[in-house]
Amino acid sequence: MPMTECVTLDGQIKLLPKEKLSLRPAAFGIIVHKNKLLTLRVRHTGKIHLPGGGIETGESLTTGLKREIREETGIEVEVNRLAHFHELFFYYDPSESAYHGLHFYYICQPLSIELLKDDEVNDGTAEKPRWTELAQLRSEDFQNQGEAILRKCSQSSGNMAI
Repeated sequence: MPMTECVTLDGQIKLLPKEKLSLRPAAFGIIVHKNKLLTLRVRHTGKIHLPGGGIETGESLTTGLKREIREETGIEVEVNRLAHFHELFFYYDPSESAYHGLHFYYICQPLSIELLKDDEVNDGTAEKPRWTELAQLRSEDFQNQGEAILRKCSQSSGNMAI
């Protein structure tokens, strides 16, 4: 039986049969306002990640991304363009689920900036929406793709900030 290497939340490798994996397309927003990146924390690791998440069946990537951003942060965005794609195989320890993730990262422009209060975030994995100074962020602070995210922010910051 072919086994697939999946990364756990803490960065370990877990071998699983491919039949245990579910295909999971997801979209995430790279949202910058006044040299600050909109970030969240992963509840189980404390690492930074971007707002976004799984796309529901029958939902477009951009519609799902707007929904996820609204649910996790309370803001509305305009989705501008695809900035990055990353494929990964991951094991989500809390639910003992394994995924073949197809992650699409979009440059977004905030249409509002007032974030939900921490106790208003209704998400099982994300918490603490914040506008975080780009200068304070390091790639290792992120759960996934920190280097690529920060590179996209520096390449496009003039086009994204309002």
